[in-house]
Amino acid sequence: MDFFTSSLLYLLLTWFLLQAFKSFRNGSKSSESKLPPGPRRLPIFGNLFDLGDKPHRSLAKLAQVHGPIMSLKLGSLFTVVVSSETMAKEVLQRQDLTFSNRTVVDATRACQHHEVSLSWMPVSPLWRTLRKLCNTHIFAAPKLDSSEHMRRDKIQQLIASVGNCCLKGEAVNIGQAAFDTSINLLSNTISSVDLVGPNSSDAQEFKKTVWNLMAEGGKPNLADYFPLLQKIDPQGIRCRAAFHLEKLLNLFEKMYDERRGSRKSHVSNDVLDTLLDIIEGGTEELNKTHALHLLSVISSAPLLFLFTKHWQVLYIAGTDTTSATLEWAMAELLRNQHVLHKAKKELDQAIGKGNPIEESDINRLPYLQAIVKETFRMHPVVPLLLPRRAGSDAELGGFTIPEGSQVLVNVWAIGRNPSIWDNPNSFIPERFLESEVNVKGRHFELIPFGGGRRVCPGLPLAIRMLHLMLGSLVNCFDWELEDEIDMEEKFGITVQMAKPLRAIPILV
Repeated sequence: MDFFTSSLLYLLLTWFLLQAFKSFRNGSKSSESKLPPGPRRLPIFGNLFDLGDKPHRSLAKLAQVHGPIMSLKLGSLFTVVVSSETMAKEVLQRQDLTFSNRTVVDATRACQHHEVSLSWMPVSPLWRTLRKLCNTHIFAAPKLDSSEHMRRDKIQQLIASVGNCCLKGEAVNIGQAAFDTSINLLSNTISSVDLVGPNSSDAQEFKKTVWNLMAEGGKPNLADYFPLLQKIDPQGIRCRAAFHLEKLLNLFEKMYDERRGSRKSHVSNDVLDTLLDIIEGGTEELNKTHALHLLSVISSAPLLFLFTKHWQVLYIAGTDTTSATLEWAMAELLRNQHVLHKAKKELDQAIGKGNPIEESDINRLPYLQAIVKETFRMHPVVPLLLPRRAGSDAELGGFTIPEGSQVLVNVWAIGRNPSIWDNPNSFIPERFLESEVNVKGRHFELIPFGGGRRVCPGLPLAIRMLHLMLGSLVNCFDWELEDEIDMEEKFGITVQMAKPLRAIPILV
């Protein structure tokens, strides 16, 4: 038996004995608590093997047996899964403060990412400041309106690229094209540069780094389920994540330094300029917080470390989720030709056949909006959202949720719930035409971006990007499949199509 295996077994045995002693000592207290029901647990591993390779589907099946609120033991991590809109509203709105913090995934500890990332850091004065910056200076409607011309240029480049494939009779990898365009849409909004493209020296390295980082983040990690293993990082996931993250940070540091040096001669009025204005304005709250947490990292620019990590969250979350959603939407349209025909008819009447759409056109395209909502319902790319953590003992649905419990919201199960949706496994955009339901986090039967104070801050930009890309691809081209559509899922940091969607464009 090698050293690694023996060490792992020793740690697991130690954990098991500690848990047994804790259970014995607190047995009477635990018996008084009414925990949510759940499946039978194995020693040490608990319900880990119940998750399978598609946890959102496995947990949805278990919820059919144990109810819309159930408990599992994932290693040593007590986990509660909610699978109804009523319970989701309790967690994300009514008891949002109790469940507002995160269960920290070990991979996010790379480079202390969990301490400075808006997605993972606890609710605190710094978190509130960052959230306010997002809502006021980054994703506010006037700010997005001022950068619309940049996104228009990227859509024109997408159409030109697909047009070249059309002339050659080549198939387009829809997910890859959407990923590249999403990165450039986002990077131009934030920093007025392309991060993917033939004219970008950093393009290939950036794409490779992002994909590697997402791959590490999507791997099952023993350290998440057995905290004793975090110190040794048994699978090396955190170590590799740190390596890739540092590459991104170096890239963003280069961008930051170049912009800071050129601001006297040129102002781009993008998000990066806005952030520099705030930094140079000397906001006391931010300076003090970063002086405490980041002085030892980058003493010359304490705010840089925060915002580069914040950009990293925006780039990865914004690009991967947007491109995956667009790929699912195109797959559903090509599988449901009557829906595609109706979408083309609406675009023809409102925009004119063959024309790209503008952001100002989105409100005049209710059927296109319904298609996007229906895609979110059937294919939420983050089907369990990011994990919440109970900050104190709480009552949920008549059950006790112990402090420190991980809480997962299965939005995939909610989107497929037949008590909410007629024919839930069928792609029917018409269900949203006369409905007030939207994805802004207030209608809990459709919450692909989450809800409450932790709702995804990039929602306004993601919605614009999705409608722009999908509407333009549908209106400017007809499409023929290169092969049969395979709707099988691949579960990772997001849920993507297991087999990339490839289709041949035809000029309309």
